[in-house]
Amino acid sequence: MGDLILLAISAILVNNILLIQYLGNCPFLGTSKKMDTAVGMAMAVVFVLAMAGIVTWIVFYVILKPFGLEYIRTLVFILVIAALVQFVELFLKKSIPALYAGLGIFLPLITTNCAVFGVCIINIDNEYGFIEMLVSSIAYPLGFGLALVLFAGLRERIIIGRVPTPMQDVAIALVTAGFMSLSFLGFKGMI
Repeated sequence: MGDLILLAISAILVNNILLIQYLGNCPFLGTSKKMDTAVGMAMAVVFVLAMAGIVTWIVFYVILKPFGLEYIRTLVFILVIAALVQFVELFLKKSIPALYAGLGIFLPLITTNCAVFGVCIINIDNEYGFIEMLVSSIAYPLGFGLALVLFAGLRERIIIGRVPTPMQDVAIALVTAGFMSLSFLGFKGMI
């Protein structure tokens, strides 16, 4: 039990997929201008990544590994992630159209979000058992969501502040993301 808690803390804070490993920065910068959109994207990534982690782990250990097809895992994982994102997109379009419209182009970008693919690969490369994979597949997107929501809060505050013209919009966002990354590096001493 202690190892699972350590894995969760490590995935959320110490090895944050977004701020430490810097995977998935496209939706990070694109959907963090408004808190509602950031929270919606965080929830979508948590759902997609949890499902993708489970399905890719099962596919790898039940189909690919026994038949010696490990070399096509990249292709198979991308297909699984794309199918899950399509499911989430259809669900949001039907049930929460405002969030669907708010996420816009960034929802289909979860398909190519390297954070989702990266966590699936981390689960396989670290040879996690099913429970460890489940904790990892939920903790990494929770860390992604934490960073995204914190960043959205900061960006909402920056908008009302006085920012020099050359530093407005993306420039100040990247500087802020850099400072957030530095602050998360402080967690490295925890584990």
